Amino acid sequence: MTVSPDIDGARVITCTGEFDQDTLEPLRQAIAGALADPVRTIVLDVSTITFADSSMLNELIRLWRTGRPMVLAGPLNPQMARLFELTSADQLFVIADSVEAALTL
Repeated sequence: MTVSPDIDGARVITCTGEFDQDTLEPLRQAIAGALADPVRTIVLDVSTITFADSSMLNELIRLWRTGRPMVLAGPLNPQMARLFELTSADQLFVIADSVEAALTL
């Protein structure tokens, strides 16, 4: 997990590896830090996630519910894309093809 310095009012949080209930704490801390700061948009780079379960999806939905503008920067891996499709979460989130594309939204 890496957090970038703010880029044009956006905070980029890069998620790498597997995310389940046992590995979510660094992401929770990064999100809390972004929510505490006056950043305009939170960009979650999910392009290097190798696995994400419903715990990760719940964390993303919690962030979405804050009303803070957020963009997921992909591409999503096939497993995560399937999770989003099965749960209709793909209808909730703005998903960009890359971090660069996310920063232009």
